[in-house]
Amino acid sequence: MPKFEAYKLAAAVSFALAAPLVSLISVHMLQLSSYQTHAYMGWLRRSSGDYYSRQFFCAIIAMLGLWEHWFAWVIACALAVGLCVTPFLGRKAKKPLKYTPRVIRLLIVQAALLILCAWPIYILPHRFALVWMAAAFVLIPLVTMLSNFITMPLQRLINRRYINDAKRILDSSPGLKVIGVTGSYGKTSMKFILTRLLEVKYETLMTPDSYNTTLGVVRTIRERLKPTHEVFVCEMGARHVGDIREICELTRPDMGVLTSIGEQHLETFKTLENIIKTKFELVGSLNGTAFLNIDSAPVRERERPADCVTYALDVPADYTADGLTVGSNGSTFTIRAPGGASAVYSTSLLGRHAVLNILGAVAVAHTMGIPLKDLAEPVARLPQVPHRLQLIRGGQFTIIDDAFNANPEGVKAALETLSMFEGVKAVITPGMVELGARQDELNREYGALLAKVCDYVVLVGEKQTAPIMQGLGGFENVTVVDSFEDAMARVKELNPGVVLLANDLPDNY
Repeated sequence: MPKFEAYKLAAAVSFALAAPLVSLISVHMLQLSSYQTHAYMGWLRRSSGDYYSRQFFCAIIAMLGLWEHWFAWVIACALAVGLCVTPFLGRKAKKPLKYTPRVIRLLIVQAALLILCAWPIYILPHRFALVWMAAAFVLIPLVTMLSNFITMPLQRLINRRYINDAKRILDSSPGLKVIGVTGSYGKTSMKFILTRLLEVKYETLMTPDSYNTTLGVVRTIRERLKPTHEVFVCEMGARHVGDIREICELTRPDMGVLTSIGEQHLETFKTLENIIKTKFELVGSLNGTAFLNIDSAPVRERERPADCVTYALDVPADYTADGLTVGSNGSTFTIRAPGGASAVYSTSLLGRHAVLNILGAVAVAHTMGIPLKDLAEPVARLPQVPHRLQLIRGGQFTIIDDAFNANPEGVKAALETLSMFEGVKAVITPGMVELGARQDELNREYGALLAKVCDYVVLVGEKQTAPIMQGLGGFENVTVVDSFEDAMARVKELNPGVVLLANDLPDNY
């Protein structure tokens, strides 16, 4: 084989070895970004100092290819492949890539495009083959985005077929009562609690886990809804204006619960007004009663529909709770309903936000014909919701697991709960994300709150948590680590009485 052809073969083999792994990482990040171009580009921007910069450094290394010596080519190929691959070797994802049919289609299209990207290695002059190989590495994340664009028309047709099938199933269940649940925070806990209470009288289905997008709801209907179900509790999430309206057009909810409105997902919503508008899409789509938490100022200040039931702890409402005592073992309180009816409840769930969610769920269940006294036992038996102020006892210290999607109101509630515990208190947090232009400001405020409540603070990720560090001011007992595993190791050294796990960033952060 001629020398120059051997050089080209070395470049092609190097690309073939490293490209599949880098491609899988890119597709994984696209999946975690819900296949949304804007969110995926956000990952690329956030990764510019690590992942993407390595690819550009490959291009510089590839200049060794201009030196026509086999040793230079071997070194260049090895360095280029190493830079691309080593960050991902042994990498353990919190939420692994799911090889869905959509992902398989993406990978097939991407493989074809990568072959086209590699083809210039053979047709360019030999001295530029290595340079092009490095450039092809740089292009892989963009090729992933192009693959998504190419497969999108087919995906829309498939989605439409699934949506139509879900509508057919709903149409065949005319007696089914659909209850939509949305809010900036508290909607998942509300969904769990409300389902448990309604099961006292009704055969109830809820959307599982975080199946709160249109396709998640569609999947729940197609795979889990049975003719025997009487109530469908449907969590409705949103990142863009119109998202909840789309779910409502599918499910046509009879009742709806609005748990709260706050500054969450500002990265995509841009403004609080857009969040308010989107959450109230549920209220505007209802065929029946809206249940509104008017402790939330944006909900309280908005014009209410005629068919409306309110609930609150701090302001007058249709359903209220008083006599509230909250401790590390749970809460006891009295719920008062319209007309003077009341009942005393106890729960092992932590925090005032848990009580507020129970209050809202009781309001719905009571309105649907379940007596207040019949709800006391299911409230007492409510299990803790995973990763939402979940109390984990045992071991070296007590853990309050609030690792799901931190937001400004949620972290305040978590720190309020932490303050109720005796002994030395520690927090592990990577901070809050998806808060757009206000992210640094809100994380600085978070740091100030941490300094008031905690004895120790362990921050995960130096760059991400820099605003929290600023907010901590002169707080001395703070440690910055690279990973959650390092954070837990540090906390074990500190030996506190209770540890709050406040948020856990997904793999694309």
